[in-house]
Amino acid sequence: MSLPPPNTFCFLLSDAARLMRKRFEQNARDLGLTRAQWQALAYLARNEGVSQCVLADMLDIEPITLGRTVDRLEAQGLVERRPHDTDRRAWRLYLREAALPLLEAMAPISEQTRREALAGLGDAETAALTRALETTRANLSEALSAPAKRLKKAE
Repeated sequence: MSLPPPNTFCFLLSDAARLMRKRFEQNARDLGLTRAQWQALAYLARNEGVSQCVLADMLDIEPITLGRTVDRLEAQGLVERRPHDTDRRAWRLYLREAALPLLEAMAPISEQTRREALAGLGDAETAALTRALETTRANLSEALSAPAKRLKKAE
């Protein structure tokens, strides 16, 4: 017996994000990048000079996993590592000029994927959804900076 997926906020949000990533990947297949590579490039484009550890945290992956992805991007001439100013063990990541055409090619693919995801929603609904997601993100960012709250066991 196959049960329908849960219809909760968290499940729907996670599933919609998963499907958007898959659809973007499908639309971007001709770029010749893996999902990990285009995600790293996209985040790096907005956070140039970030350390590998910080970028791994942003991508919610282990630093060693990101290291392998950066190795491949570096070998393709898309990313360069530069020594950190104050930490000899850390590297800062920068885009190379060769990455710019890929990022430019990713922009219309992102827009197409967004249009597909939001089809059937009007401007007001899209704006409301965006505000709700911004508030959700802000709430969770704030909660993550606070100590964890322990749930009390029922007596």
